[in-house]
Amino acid sequence: MQPLSAVGTLLASPPTDLLRLLVVPIFGWAAARDIATRRVPNQTWLPLVVLGVLLLAVDVVAVLGADPFRQRLFVIHLVVSLGLVAPLGYVFWRLGGFGGADAKAVMVLALLFPEFPRYFLPGEVLPLVQPPLGVFSLTILSNTVLLGLGYPLVLAARNAARGHRSLVMFVGKSVPVSALSTAYGSLLETPAGFTRNGLDLDALRMYLRWRGLTLSELRGDPDTYRDPASLPPEDERADPGDGALADGMPIADGGSVAPGTGADAPAADPVDEWGAATFLASIEGDAYGTTPEKLRGGLEVISHEEEVWLTPGMPFIVPMFVGLVVALGFGDLLYAVLQVAGLVP
Repeated sequence: MQPLSAVGTLLASPPTDLLRLLVVPIFGWAAARDIATRRVPNQTWLPLVVLGVLLLAVDVVAVLGADPFRQRLFVIHLVVSLGLVAPLGYVFWRLGGFGGADAKAVMVLALLFPEFPRYFLPGEVLPLVQPPLGVFSLTILSNTVLLGLGYPLVLAARNAARGHRSLVMFVGKSVPVSALSTAYGSLLETPAGFTRNGLDLDALRMYLRWRGLTLSELRGDPDTYRDPASLPPEDERADPGDGALADGMPIADGGSVAPGTGADAPAADPVDEWGAATFLASIEGDAYGTTPEKLRGGLEVISHEEEVWLTPGMPFIVPMFVGLVVALGFGDLLYAVLQVAGLVP
């Protein structure tokens, strides 16, 4: 009878808050897809936007009959959530810190959770820890950031176990070139050394599909493909897609490095080496911030190295999903830490 009693108590929670729980399985699916493909379809967010607008309308009607203090508090929560948290998602996307799906997820959460929900259980009301401001979307975001901070530590431990001990161990991992066929992220290397702004592997896949090449072919004869005269005729260039693995066959199986290539290779015609500028000029939109120089540098590295460093690029929706679940049950992690430290009451 105890489980039935708990369910009955939970059903006494505000109906709008119960409906907000629909976001959990949808975000769980989005997190799983983000891990597998680094892609979340745009249509994922539309039902949640509709739900958020409807629930917000119901909440507004309910608040109109409340006392002035409750009305002012609701307005504050709404202004902070929609006026601060939602724009943060857009700003981080513009700065390159978020992907498009990550930004949309933040905006959706800001719409759905301007205030702390209430879930009644026997002897408890969840979430347990609520900061004074009481903006739930801000709590989800801060939980996400705290949970995401553990990712560099996991990378560092992995690298240390493999004997890689340097500052780059916190942001990347060393992988064989053959792993690039199924990897997501960005190179951390250029011909001049390490960089935090290397070639995106999705852009690499786009380029190779556009040329109709595998990475093995490119590595087998880099001098030929470095020459822009080797580009296929315009009518034979393929659709590059968006760099997703599902767009076609893997573009890398390691391959071999051709004799006389690499650091000692003779200089090629400096005019649009690799056809990089021609490729970027031929596609619509943007190849993940790739410039001709960045593409050329990445191609030079992978054309002669056997292992490369890359930053895997953590799928941000994963810690966001975990941060949401933790927020719904426990509440605000940051505020709880500050309480334990004695910095807040």
